[in-house]
Amino acid sequence: LAGILESEGVPLLGTPYDAIDLAEDRERFQQLVKKLGLLQPDNATAPSREAAIAAAEQVGFPLVTRPSYVLGGRAMEIVRDTASLKHYLATAQIEINEDEPLLLDHYLQNAVEVDVDAICDGEDVFIAGVMEHIEEAGIHSGDSACSLPPYTLSEKTIEELKEETRRMALELGVVGLMNVQYAIKDGVIYILEVNPRASRTVPFVAKAVGLPVARIAAKVMAGAKIKDLDLKWPEFTHVSVKEVVFPFSRFPGVDTVLGPEMRSTGEVMGIDVNFEKARAKSLIAAGARIPMTGRVFISLKDSDKAGMVGAARKLLDMGFTIIATGGTADYFQAQGVEVGRVNKVLEGRPHIVDALKNGEVHMVFNTTEGAQSIKDSRSIRTTSLAQKIPCITTAAGARAAVRAIEAMRAGSLEVAPLQAYFGGK
Repeated sequence: LAGILESEGVPLLGTPYDAIDLAEDRERFQQLVKKLGLLQPDNATAPSREAAIAAAEQVGFPLVTRPSYVLGGRAMEIVRDTASLKHYLATAQIEINEDEPLLLDHYLQNAVEVDVDAICDGEDVFIAGVMEHIEEAGIHSGDSACSLPPYTLSEKTIEELKEETRRMALELGVVGLMNVQYAIKDGVIYILEVNPRASRTVPFVAKAVGLPVARIAAKVMAGAKIKDLDLKWPEFTHVSVKEVVFPFSRFPGVDTVLGPEMRSTGEVMGIDVNFEKARAKSLIAAGARIPMTGRVFISLKDSDKAGMVGAARKLLDMGFTIIATGGTADYFQAQGVEVGRVNKVLEGRPHIVDALKNGEVHMVFNTTEGAQSIKDSRSIRTTSLAQKIPCITTAAGARAAVRAIEAMRAGSLEVAPLQAYFGGK
């Protein structure tokens, strides 16, 4: 719309059309990133289904595929090999042509994703919020819980994220709000996406930092200068956690596994003096029935097993018992973690779905990848949903849940008005 309006001579407040096009056009944006000396995951565009195969080989698997014209992550998919890509191209109901190419990005596995919201007036940049996602990169940003300020990132990394955001905002020529999504892999920062507009995170950021972010951005779009607005980032004595709300309970039998396609329908927020308490409040607000005692079932994809050993030990220390399917049980036992063994559904009864239906399991951590594995483990997630058993499908989300349980067991959560966190009453 901006291009049409500008061509008709309609004045546009805020970010000019050329800056919008620069952020949206793959080739132009790549040139800007290179000019600034920043990094992106390897990527390519394919103007046809046939060209997509060659482009994929050039970029390298695994890939995130996305039609250029869709919103909300619809028709996005992580593909891990040529066979999976061919299946996606054959079954996805999407248009692929010169004007609407397929976008192919190298998928950074087990990376930390970060959202940054900023306001730019063309001369100065104010960083409104830096949010670390709890779910790893590859889960749609709208389906990821996040923490403001970040809960695992170093100050050096946070400052680098702010600096990269400042440089891009000024180079793009943004006037008003801008959102940047980053992935951090092995300490290296990659730019995933830049949106020269407000993001869904703005209402959360405003409450977390105590500033009317949208109002400030509107003033800047209308000509106000940041230096005249006396903007200050608060001294943080609190942590805010945004948690997403899913409609799964309304759709019995739906698979709750998360991916690059957005499925959430709402958001809630927890705020407290530390991450653990804020995370606990956000889970409660989202309706999660987090147990304080009982049995936890854990089934993990291979790449998640090492990172879950510490969380499993914490559960045992708190008095929980753990059961796991073969591969996960073998790994944990080799690490000295005491877990019981339970059959997969394919291995015969009594199996894990029987245990879920019998009320023998109080929480589920289930991570999986690949079409066949997702299909094989679907009954675990759908049964958990039907039985109202909390089921967490990412390792990072599971670790954060264990930290929340520790906080809840340590003492009752207190309630305070939002203003109290910013010196009000």
